[in-house]
Amino acid sequence: MTTSFADLKRSRKSVYDKILDETNKIQNTGASSGDDRFWKPEVDKAGNGYAVIRFLPAPQGEELPWVRLFSHGFQGPGGWYIENSLTTLGNDDPVSEYNSTLWNRGDEAGKDQARKQKRRLNYVSNIYVVKDPAHPENEGKVFLYKYGKKIFDKLNDMMKPEFEDEQPINPFDLWEGANFKMKIRNVEGYRNYDKSEFDSVSVLDENDDQLEKIWKSQYSLKEFLDAKHYKSYNELKAKLYRVLGETVETSRADELEEVAPFTPKFTDSDVKPSVESTPTPSVSIDTDDDDDLEYFQKLASNA
Repeated sequence: MTTSFADLKRSRKSVYDKILDETNKIQNTGASSGDDRFWKPEVDKAGNGYAVIRFLPAPQGEELPWVRLFSHGFQGPGGWYIENSLTTLGNDDPVSEYNSTLWNRGDEAGKDQARKQKRRLNYVSNIYVVKDPAHPENEGKVFLYKYGKKIFDKLNDMMKPEFEDEQPINPFDLWEGANFKMKIRNVEGYRNYDKSEFDSVSVLDENDDQLEKIWKSQYSLKEFLDAKHYKSYNELKAKLYRVLGETVETSRADELEEVAPFTPKFTDSDVKPSVESTPTPSVSIDTDDDDDLEYFQKLASNA
C-alpha cells in the first residue's frame, strides 16, 4: 500500500508487478450517470469523438489503479432489473445463479434468456484529462472514468506486449506511462474504440510537485466496493421474482429468508422453469458494453 508520494515513485516496479499479476487473474477468470466525478467522452452527431487522457496510478492508500464492477440490466414482464451484482464483492448473486441454471439446461431458449440477463463488466479508474475538444474546461483535471473490457485489454497489451521487440509499459505510471488517444467511431449503432491507441512513453508533468498534487486529488476506488452500494441477496432475489413475473408472499423484508427455492415463472411460453442444476464455473455470461446500462437506466426512468 502506497502511503506517500515518495513511496509511489520509489516502488513503481513492485506496483507494476502487482497490477500485472491482477490482469492475469482477470484474464484467467474471465456509476451512476449524473455523478460529476465521472468523465465521459462526447461524440458528434455522426457518433465520432476524440480525446486524450492519462490513466493514473492507484489512489493514496490503495493498491490497484482500477476497480472491477459487475452489474445487470434487463427488462422483464414485471419491469426493469438494474442492479449492481454481488459477484463484484465475490458473493453469490441470484441473477448469476439463475442464468447458470438456464444455460446448463442446454436448450437455446434458456441460453437466449441467459444472454439477455447477462452480467455486464466495467472498470473504473482515475484519469487525468489531457485534451477534450468538446469540453476544454475539463483539461488538466482529474476524473473517474468507467470503461469496458476492450479498453482494459488495450491497457493490458501495453503491460504485456505480444512481440519480443516491444517493451512492457505500465500505462498507469506518472513518469513512464503514456497518454491514451481515444478515437471513437459509430459502428452499427454502437460506440467503437478499436482505433484508440497509446502514445509514446512520456512523463505526465516534469514537476514532481505538480504530479503529487494530481495524485492526491484522485478519488477513492475502494469506495465502489462498499456494501452500502449493494442490495442484499434476498432483496435482489425478491426484485428478480417481481421482474420475471413471480410474486413473493411476504410482508417483511426479513421474511425473505423463507422464500421458496428460486424458480421464476416466465410469461414467454418458450422459456420454462427448469430443475436447479449445479452451476458450471466456466459459464460466465459477461459483456463489456460501456454505455448500454446507462441507456437502460434512461429507459427505465422514462417508463
